[in-house]
Amino acid sequence: MKCIRHAACLAALVTSSAAGAQQITDGVVRIGVMNDMSSLYADISGPGAIVAARMAVEDFGAAEKGLKVEVVGADHQNKADVGSNIARKWFDVDQVDVIVDVPTSSIALAVNELVRERNKVFLISGAASSDLTGAKCSPNSVHWTYDTWALANGTGKATVKIGGNTWFFVTADYAFGHALERDTAAVVEANGGKVVGKVRHPLNTSDFSSFLLQAQASKAKIIGLANAGGDTINAIKQAAEFGVVQGRQNIAGLLVFINDVHALGLRAAQGLMLTEAFYWDRDDATRAFAKRFAPQYKGNMPSMVQAGIYAAVLHYLKAVEALKSDADGKAVVAKMKEMPTEDPLFRQGTIRADGRKIHDMFLLEVKKPEESKYPWDYYKLRATIAAGEAFRPLKEGACPLVSG
Repeated sequence: MKCIRHAACLAALVTSSAAGAQQITDGVVRIGVMNDMSSLYADISGPGAIVAARMAVEDFGAAEKGLKVEVVGADHQNKADVGSNIARKWFDVDQVDVIVDVPTSSIALAVNELVRERNKVFLISGAASSDLTGAKCSPNSVHWTYDTWALANGTGKATVKIGGNTWFFVTADYAFGHALERDTAAVVEANGGKVVGKVRHPLNTSDFSSFLLQAQASKAKIIGLANAGGDTINAIKQAAEFGVVQGRQNIAGLLVFINDVHALGLRAAQGLMLTEAFYWDRDDATRAFAKRFAPQYKGNMPSMVQAGIYAAVLHYLKAVEALKSDADGKAVVAKMKEMPTEDPLFRQGTIRADGRKIHDMFLLEVKKPEESKYPWDYYKLRATIAAGEAFRPLKEGACPLVSG
């Protein structure tokens, strides 16, 4: 297991805080950031997620409050068995109290069950499957940043409304891709569109030629990419080589991150419509955060996943402080739901009974090269999707925690 450790705010507990500290298990709040540190999701999550978690600990003021907090990290290699083994070791040996991030929904779903069994806390940012607040919801988990329903509701609905009413899906063949395809297809059909075909590809695919040829042959107006990270980048690059857009078909990137746009360049990515929960250049507060983050992570602006980790960890620490304990994961999550959320990146929000964090989402368009005025100036805001409309209605998720 590849592990990365960062001691954050390792202040000695002062006498005045000793009574509260006695209810902190082993005297340390230990935060485990688990994700892809070295492969196709490393830029959107990866080591930058650890940077974001450390920044949250710093901004919470743990040292000043006499609270000892440690941030540890591990690479799950996009393998469910590796992720599960990391989680077990963290709980049984390393005394980790909360697991954060976990992109790759199949791994997140497995970790979700382990967290519930051990009564710890799971703060989900990178994983997208809306099942995490649906049939697989847990009283120990909060799904913070985005999900497949929100992406489908944003990009899918908007694309159909402007005439993209026939779709062919190129889908990553695992839980996230299946959920994103399912949720987007439902939105397309509910708005009068039609799905004419689909094909599924393995995770971390380098050659999309056979999949794109099938998409071209379908004559669908929209080729929906139900994938992420390096898979999305490779598919868009190869679609350009195949002349997809020149053939009067358009690409809909159903999960595109700012890091993907950076890797593609504006010439290849211009005109893409996408949905995000966070954009670093939105306002003064997001820009201030980004300017602190970038020097700590290769000069990159933060992705929405990394921003979500910052906000989720900050709110978690507020709940631990309010309870004066991190021992009972279910109780900590209940306190997180009880307390309104507020941070400089997502502003004010709430956490629902199903564990879904509620905030605005944004429909964005990638700028043309001549429209970009400075580094990472990539997006035009096309619409703000209000918090009350951005996520699946509570009663439709089939979460067992929701009564009625």
